[in-house]
Amino acid sequence: MLIDTHCHLSCEDEVIKDMDVIMVASGCDDKTNKDVLELIKKFDNVYGTLGIHPEEVDSITDDSFKLIEDNINNKKVVAVGEIGLDYYWTKDNIEKQKEVLEYQIKIAEKYKKPVVIHSRDAIKDTFDILKKYKVKGVIHCFSSSLEMAREFIKLGFKIGVGGTVTFKNSKKLQDIVKELDLKDIVLETDSPYLTPEPYRGEKNKPSNVYLVALKVAELKNMSVDEVLSVTNKSAIDLFDLIIQK
Repeated sequence: MLIDTHCHLSCEDEVIKDMDVIMVASGCDDKTNKDVLELIKKFDNVYGTLGIHPEEVDSITDDSFKLIEDNINNKKVVAVGEIGLDYYWTKDNIEKQKEVLEYQIKIAEKYKKPVVIHSRDAIKDTFDILKKYKVKGVIHCFSSSLEMAREFIKLGFKIGVGGTVTFKNSKKLQDIVKELDLKDIVLETDSPYLTPEPYRGEKNKPSNVYLVALKVAELKNMSVDEVLSVTNKSAIDLFDLIIQK
C-alpha cells in the first residue's frame, strides 16, 4: 500500500482513479478547499486537508475560515493545512501571515486535528509559533537542519519527505533522513510539483511516492517494504485514516 500524505489534485485528475494509492489532498485557498471537499466525497482513496496557504493570506475573507470550520468534522478531512509562513516571495505581510497561521492553528487545536505546515525561509518563526500550541502534524517538504527537525519532532511533528530527497543537490536532506528515526518521517509527493528523479521535469503524480520510498530505503539501508510499513503506520496514526481493506 502506498500513502501520499501531501498532494494537490482536482476532480479532473485521471490519476486518482487509476492508482492504488491513498492520497491526502491539500487545500490552499477557497477554491482548492472546495475542490478538496468534492474529491473526498467522490473518491474513497482520497482524504483531505483544508487551509489557507501563506501566499494566499492577502486575499482571504471571514468566509475562508468559516469554510474550514464548517467542514472540519467531516471524517475525511484529516487536518488543517496547508498553512504556515513563507518569506521567500515577500516580507511585506509577515505579521498578517503569522496572524492567519495562529488563527488556523487555534481551529486545529479546538477540533483536535493535526496541522500541515509550510515553512519557507521562516523556520524560527514557524517553530516559535507552533511551540505555543498543543498540536501535532507534519512539517511539509522539510528543508531546514537536522537540529530543527529534532526540535519539531519533540513537539509531536513528523518530517514530510518528498521528491526533493532524490535530487542530486539534496545532500543535506539526505543526511537528515539517514539520521532520523524512520517513525518520525512521512512520505509525500506535493504533486503535481517536485517530481522525483528520474522523472524530474515531468508532472508529478501521487504514485511517485514509491520513488521517494525507494530513496529513503537506500539512504537508511533497509527494504522498501519496511520503509512503507513504518511510514504508512505513521501516516495512518497521525491523520486517523480509515483504510478500507
